[in-house]
Amino acid sequence: MKDRPVQPEPPRKRSIRKVLVVINKRKDLTRTVADEFKDFFSGRKVDLEILVFREKPPAAKPRLANVDLAVSLGGDGTLLYCSQLLAGQDIPILAVNLGNFGFITDVSHTEWKETFDKYCRGLVGVSARIMLDVEVKRRGRRAARFLGLNDGVIISSGISKIVRLEAYLSHTYIGRYRADGIIIATPTGSTAYSLSAGGPILHPEMEAFILSPICAFSLSHRPLVVPGNDYVEIRVERGQRTNVILTIDGQKEFRLEEDDIVHFRTSRHVTRIVRSGKRNFYEVLRSKLAWSGEPHA
Repeated sequence: MKDRPVQPEPPRKRSIRKVLVVINKRKDLTRTVADEFKDFFSGRKVDLEILVFREKPPAAKPRLANVDLAVSLGGDGTLLYCSQLLAGQDIPILAVNLGNFGFITDVSHTEWKETFDKYCRGLVGVSARIMLDVEVKRRGRRAARFLGLNDGVIISSGISKIVRLEAYLSHTYIGRYRADGIIIATPTGSTAYSLSAGGPILHPEMEAFILSPICAFSLSHRPLVVPGNDYVEIRVERGQRTNVILTIDGQKEFRLEEDDIVHFRTSRHVTRIVRSGKRNFYEVLRSKLAWSGEPHA
């Protein structure tokens, strides 16, 4: 199915002539940092393609021809949108967080210039992250298809309503779930909704994904880590007492019907994220999760 191995790109010198900047204007410091971007890249004779949004990502897509690098300016949500926008383009993303550094966007607004220079000089590499290919089958035909970097979630559209789902792993029946919902998460998404539901943390460059039930009726249902070459099928049972929806990365939503089958598998596309020159994944975990007995732990 896949046409590439998921391997980190080693550091090497790079020539950057055109940059796509995706800006979330809801974030503080947006105008200040955006002006910095324009001045910085203008002085280096780099062409800019700028995409700005406030509430929801725009429907129109930017021109991606000859883009050497994308810069995501906002937070983790902005990066998730950027990853879908660039799927299949093989364009690395420099993810800049305008607040505290996040799990994915761990380059702060005070560090991006240094990180960019290190990237061009070949002092930092690129992290390759698997993506989810999600397909909804309805009466034997494709009803919808999505791509996600973090997760796909099947959940009730109502408040405190249990959904009934059947789960299969590579055609092997693994059980019925009566729960608030179920999360299929990538390693990148293991620190997001799945973590809140009790799922494990995976290194973001692993080839695997997680099946995490949300508040399952049976205590025997536990999160399950699945190899990246397997796939999950979730069938929406008949007799639901609530509407059931599928969400992708918390940004796209699709209404499911009874007997729909949702297929989750590893996509042939990957998201490539420029590494931080300041900290690695484990240092981010220690800081965000207040490990090591810090006073606020």
